[in-house]
Amino acid sequence: MGGLPLQGESFGVGRFSASAAAAAGGGGGGDAAAVMQPPQRPRAAPPGQQAVYIVSVVRSPLGAFMGGLSPLSATDLGAAVIKAALQRGRVPPGAVGEVLMGNVVSAGLGQAPARQASLKAGLPLAVDCTTINKVCSSGLKAIMLGAQSIAVGTNSVVVAGGMESMSNIPYYAPSLRAGARLGHAQLVDGMIQDGLWDAFHDIHMGECAEMCAEQLGIGRAEQDEHAIASVERARAATAAGLVDWEVTGIEVPAKGGGTQLFAEDEAIHKMNADKLRKLKPFFRPQSGTVTAGNASPISDGAAAVVLASAEAVRRHGLPVLGRVLGFGDAAVDPRDFPTAPTLAIPKALDAAGLSAEHVDYWEINEAFSVVDLANRKLLKLDPARVNVFGGAVAIGHPIGASGTRLIVTLLNVLRCKQGRVGVAAICNGGGGASAMVVERLDAVPDLDQ
Repeated sequence: MGGLPLQGESFGVGRFSASAAAAAGGGGGGDAAAVMQPPQRPRAAPPGQQAVYIVSVVRSPLGAFMGGLSPLSATDLGAAVIKAALQRGRVPPGAVGEVLMGNVVSAGLGQAPARQASLKAGLPLAVDCTTINKVCSSGLKAIMLGAQSIAVGTNSVVVAGGMESMSNIPYYAPSLRAGARLGHAQLVDGMIQDGLWDAFHDIHMGECAEMCAEQLGIGRAEQDEHAIASVERARAATAAGLVDWEVTGIEVPAKGGGTQLFAEDEAIHKMNADKLRKLKPFFRPQSGTVTAGNASPISDGAAAVVLASAEAVRRHGLPVLGRVLGFGDAAVDPRDFPTAPTLAIPKALDAAGLSAEHVDYWEINEAFSVVDLANRKLLKLDPARVNVFGGAVAIGHPIGASGTRLIVTLLNVLRCKQGRVGVAAICNGGGGASAMVVERLDAVPDLDQ
């Protein structure tokens, strides 16, 4: 996309040996019979580092803008998934050393959103908490920071996740601080200003998506068909009950009093293919390709994972769903954010001691259809292996939570499809991206290796 990488990092916490990975062969085609077979005893972590195990994952259903989850704040949603993640993993609250929660637009939430979510979830007062803002990558960056803290021995159990209620992001009245004096005062939409606007080139993120589509020759029809396919995949996975494993229902106020359970992604029922193809371009009305239908819908939601060291798994008898093998960040010109994952993914794979042919399934955040299409194209990925349960264009993109949601869904896909290795990647405003490699585990491995 024309922007050179400015900075980045990678970190391996469960690296395969290069010789064993090469001998394992690829996992690019077929299902269970063709997935990558890793070495018999993969090195759990580089020397001096601890292996990082994933012992619980969960997400909320994603609510439509001003929809079923809108009565709840981001911290309410965060508390619900933190509590559910601990319950699912049978993790004693007192075992948690730190809570890291992504949240992009914290205006109006009050002090220390992650701390609020932690205390609302019933964690002890002694548990330290930090709120992470890496725009759309916030939820994945929270997991990365949690994994680092376990790998180097700072913590043994970490809750990491993300939360966003885009329905409740306030409007700002910047002129009123000094006094509007005479005439009209303008309100600023906090969601646009702090969540969806490129602060460097003073354009909407959707205009950056248009630039990407234009430069890579990705047309309107291709984006529309991608969006339709994403929704169809999400609907099929939901109808088959495959999504149930990753979702916890959320209690919301009911009309007339009491509460009701919000249990299913709201946006997947709203798409009509014929109408989608007829929508007018949103950012370039005369010549554009990006529409409200082939972009991710504004959403509310939260997700959380629990990470643990081998010693914590043994001590507390925790289940093991997988482990973190490596991760990486990358940065480009802010206009080129849609393709930043093409730089973050190789860093994460290198940190894990793997290459693309060893990856069974991919989750790439669909901020816009063109983002997924562009990264598939540049990385030469098999579409049948990417976002197989649908993506953000179908279910929604609560910006602070989506990075964590990708990991939750990826482990679910690996479980359902009997895959072993997966990669999640997400671009973010400011020209960044984050990526993570995980390995699915069905049982507690030999933790003494």
